[in-house]
Amino acid sequence: MRFPELLTFADILQQLEKFNAIIDVRSPAEFAEDHLPGAINCPVLNDEERIRIGTLYKQVNAFEAKKLGAALVARNIAQHIESQFLIHEREWRPLIYCWRGGNRSGAMAHILSRIGWPVAQLDGGYKEYRRHVNAALETLPTQFDYRVLCGPTGSGKSRMLQVLHKQGAQVLDLEQLAAHRGSILGHIPNTPQPSQKAFESAIWQQLQQFNPKQPIYIESESRKVGNLRVPDAMMNAMRAAPCIVLELPLAERIKLLMRDYEHFIANTTILNEQIGCLTALHGREKIQRWQDITLAGEWEQLVLELLRDHYDPSYQRSIARNFLALQQAHRVVLESNKEADFHTAAKNILCKT
Repeated sequence: MRFPELLTFADILQQLEKFNAIIDVRSPAEFAEDHLPGAINCPVLNDEERIRIGTLYKQVNAFEAKKLGAALVARNIAQHIESQFLIHEREWRPLIYCWRGGNRSGAMAHILSRIGWPVAQLDGGYKEYRRHVNAALETLPTQFDYRVLCGPTGSGKSRMLQVLHKQGAQVLDLEQLAAHRGSILGHIPNTPQPSQKAFESAIWQQLQQFNPKQPIYIESESRKVGNLRVPDAMMNAMRAAPCIVLELPLAERIKLLMRDYEHFIANTTILNEQIGCLTALHGREKIQRWQDITLAGEWEQLVLELLRDHYDPSYQRSIARNFLALQQAHRVVLESNKEADFHTAAKNILCKT
């Protein structure tokens, strides 16, 4: 008979590749907020059941809550075994965790180990993992050498990161991890932003995979990307790092932005709602003009005026104040927003930075 192996997160970090599955037994809502990288959700109590047991615990007593909880947990574990686990051989090694490494993960770990699988259980559960991520993000970002891509809106910073990644560079794309393009119009349709915890987990996971001896290319960001906050240590390291300024002709910037934000053309109502958020900065008269231009479908004129009157002045104020190495930046001039020009520029960047 085998017993679950109780492991600390430090132990697990050294042998993650040895687990055949990472099983999060928390409720779907808990899992959706954040979870260990690569985990699958096999809840032993669903969201409604968890609330029901918690209410019974508070309003009646622990014994009654545990009785009903045991019945629900046993039923749910049986369903997971039948639907997902029966296909696995004796050597299958799962790692199981819940919120604090207690009753929920313990129940599944016990049953699976009695079957004969070499089960491991995370001591301290998700809470211990979260403690590790919080601590790591205070120091881990400072252990790398960054190259910060700067340039006004539409100069192709995100696209350059993609091309640099294709050419083998280490890239940390915070906007991709945050599911947001980092401006008032940065919301991506049908793509909600992750939670703050999930965002931080994604940053930690990527940093874990990087080689400290090679530079990381990253875009100049504000402290917040949409609704998400960039960790302070990451922000400070970025702002002290060498800069690379991308320069793209205004006409090409307009073309690039019209292509990247074409979803707004199909939904002018949402676009005008977002433009309305700029009223405090630009006044009702200018906002009304931009909204009228939107309704008229004069997209090039709209983008031109947004760049000229909002994005470019805002960028100039922010970049000079926050990125200390801007004056010594390596400048990369692109003639167009064509893919070939970005690949040529990326090679230039990799050779000189």
